[in-house]
Amino acid sequence: MRRTTVLRAALSAALLLTVGAGLAGGQATAATPSSAGSGAAADAPASAALVTALQHDLHLTKSQATARLAAEATARTVEQAARKAAGPAYGGSWFDARRDTLVVALADDTHRAAVEATGAEVTRVRHTERQLDSTKAKLDKLKAPGGVSGWHVDPRSGSVVVTVVSSHRGDNDVKAFLDQARAAGPVTVSETAQAPRTLAAGTVGGDPYYTGNVRCSIGFSVYGGFVTAGHCGHPSMGVNGWDGSYIGTFQGSSFPDNDYAWVSVGSGWWTVPVVLGWGTVSDQLVRGSAEAPIGASICRSGSTSHWHCGTVLAKNETVNYSEGAVHQMTKTNVCAEPGDSGGSFISGDQAQGVTSGGWGNCSSGGETWYQPVNEILGRYGLTLHTA
Repeated sequence: MRRTTVLRAALSAALLLTVGAGLAGGQATAATPSSAGSGAAADAPASAALVTALQHDLHLTKSQATARLAAEATARTVEQAARKAAGPAYGGSWFDARRDTLVVALADDTHRAAVEATGAEVTRVRHTERQLDSTKAKLDKLKAPGGVSGWHVDPRSGSVVVTVVSSHRGDNDVKAFLDQARAAGPVTVSETAQAPRTLAAGTVGGDPYYTGNVRCSIGFSVYGGFVTAGHCGHPSMGVNGWDGSYIGTFQGSSFPDNDYAWVSVGSGWWTVPVVLGWGTVSDQLVRGSAEAPIGASICRSGSTSHWHCGTVLAKNETVNYSEGAVHQMTKTNVCAEPGDSGGSFISGDQAQGVTSGGWGNCSSGGETWYQPVNEILGRYGLTLHTA
């Protein structure tokens, strides 16, 4: 594996000011913990390399990419206020990239003015998020056949979308599952070309690590270690770094049902609030973990396919892997390949989640799911290492 230093020159000065020392060979110095859910600094500009990456992967002009990143940063803040203002009528929200606006769905107009006052646009829907979550919870109790890729709550359609593999649409067990799903509540059906798979192959976000013959990718540094995908290892399993040296041990892991884990580090390995840009963009500082809305741009770093960007397609999706269903995943159209499992999903400078699995590749495209990072932090009582 390549790498003499983790941080490119563009970030070295920033890290010296932020964490008090530079980093070489995959190691960093500790800094004072900050809130896991903190937002981006209001005046922090988007890096030129990140703008270039969005231009390439989302086919935007430079001005469009810059404007979109600014609008998405605003939308993350607006979404929190709008959800609170909407109360029980909240039906979900998403980022409308054509208008750089957060759209909030409401099941009634009782709190419409309060929601609009937050800066969000309002649209009416038939079902609240709570109702759709209830429908999805019923589906989560069903055993899905292999021809069913997954299901998620979709606020834009006001339904639970069940995704089936096109070649299995006519299978009797798929039809039976869809009949049960429709009986549970508002359901629509979509198709996909392939079934998702996990992305393991054979502590800086996106860097490789090894458990035996399996290679996965680091997600995000936390104080004491890093978070990654659960299917990459189990508690007490040892982990080696990109240079072959011993890093630490899996302290917690869950797969299936969830797909997350955390690894404690020692033996001279330290943590750093950085995600690798792999030369496509500058290495990215992590400043918080404010959740990006549906429709927002998002980028992924992994040890196989490195840095790629796309958009958030859906949240709270149940993904039906051959090993079993995994819940509360976020779906994207970012490509990924084996070995990228566990790697970082980041929106602007905000940590989003760790790569779980997907279908396709970075030559022909595809879809990839991640387990949200805030769920992992809460589950294990961890604190995200931020700049």
